[in-house]
Amino acid sequence: MTGGLGARAYQVIPFGAPTDEERVRHYLWRFWRHLSRAGRITIFDRSWYGRVLVERVEGFATEVEYRRAYGEIAHFEEQLVTHGILLVKFWIHITKDEQLRRFRDRRRTTHKRWKITDEDWRNRGRWADYTLAVDEMVARTSTRVAPCILVEGNDKNFARIKILTTLADRLERRLRK
Repeated sequence: MTGGLGARAYQVIPFGAPTDEERVRHYLWRFWRHLSRAGRITIFDRSWYGRVLVERVEGFATEVEYRRAYGEIAHFEEQLVTHGILLVKFWIHITKDEQLRRFRDRRRTTHKRWKITDEDWRNRGRWADYTLAVDEMVARTSTRVAPCILVEGNDKNFARIKILTTLADRLERRLRK
């Protein structure tokens, strides 16, 4: 997405596990503070959906917390859109077989080994739990105001083209307003 953009026009914010500072605040705080000013693009590499996915499946959030998060997320996204942010959400899905193929390829390829960890293999063992969490996440957070775009990810070129054309279409529509 960033290949044709000037480096000053965008920022990519990667998110991992919350820091100690982030853990003592509401989980959305760490995302809210990285929203960019008007006219700039922020790409979140991971997002607030961690509350209803990883934290849910791994037991870092209680059922009460992750169930409450669906409404909080929908409200948060509605606020963003209401205040003029063009919010485009993608969920890239690959099949279990494709994930296994990619994991094995990473393990065999010297310059890709750093991309695969024991935790990736452990999480793969929870495929059914994550699938259930993803299904509920999409059903409960894809709204009229902030729809989730599902991207078929087994074919990387297809996925990239779908994301880029979707993003370009959304930007063009916004600019016409």
